[in-house]
Amino acid sequence: MAETKVAVVIPVYNEQDNLNEMMRRLMPVMRSLGMPFEIIFIDDGSRDGSLEILKGLTTDQAVKVVELTRNYGQHAAIMAGFSVVNADIIITMDADLQNPPEEIPNLIRVIEEGPYDLVGTIRKGRKDSFFRILPSKIINMVARRITRVSMRDWGCMLRAYRRPVVERMIACHEQATFIPALATVFAKRITEIEVAHEERYGGKSNYPLRKLINLQFDLVASFSNLPMKLIMYGGILMSLLGVFFGMFLAVARLLYGAQWAAEGIFTLFAVLFVFVGLQFFGLGVIGEYIGRIYREVRKRPEYVIENIHDGGREAKIV
Repeated sequence: MAETKVAVVIPVYNEQDNLNEMMRRLMPVMRSLGMPFEIIFIDDGSRDGSLEILKGLTTDQAVKVVELTRNYGQHAAIMAGFSVVNADIIITMDADLQNPPEEIPNLIRVIEEGPYDLVGTIRKGRKDSFFRILPSKIINMVARRITRVSMRDWGCMLRAYRRPVVERMIACHEQATFIPALATVFAKRITEIEVAHEERYGGKSNYPLRKLINLQFDLVASFSNLPMKLIMYGGILMSLLGVFFGMFLAVARLLYGAQWAAEGIFTLFAVLFVFVGLQFFGLGVIGEYIGRIYREVRKRPEYVIENIHDGGREAKIV
């Protein structure tokens, strides 16, 4: 029976202050496993010295660096790492050391003992600010409702996946992917464990509030038709209100005369509300179909790999 191989996939964007410390802590952890392993860094269009530092790390044959043509975002970068991974268990984590590398053995132990297809993590004693925690709680709530999977922490990237789950995600070719939610579509056996959470080691966060809001929209748009349905249901509600308003005005006109209804102006408003509501309803239905067609026919790549740096040897991706 072949020995289980482990890979760690780490997206990097402007993390030059953290990379050497990351390797100092990560390599002893991986060697202590007694299993074959590889470490894949994905440079997501860094503008500082991160790429040069990463190239220097490839002197270790276990380290591979995937260089993207520009900044595509954390989740696209992870998918790029998945596309070149060669392991049975794949661990994802951030490069800022808020996810302690020392938790990796716990993830591997749980995924093998289960056995599980996916092991998520719950950040214990979270060290983020209120303005990071609040949007994260909203994302967690929405993700549970959309996926119908009762995981508590969807925002922690420290996770373990079985290779079949990763292969199925790559085969999807989805745009604006929210990886933790997408993985639950293909993972049959799922669990969560608590892990430590640390202060960011160096640099500043690459996930401001604006990106968290975009992530929220990606989650909703990729796994639910809720925005379109809200427009459609809102149109129906507006039309019904217009009908009831018109009925109310008709009765009031009979009881109190034409002057009470401002000589028909209110009735005009009621008719207008009905037609505006019907327009929103029609736009919602049309948008539902256009959205489905758009997702099917759009063929733009989620990421483009420029180079793979492996042990000092570079392979140009055509």
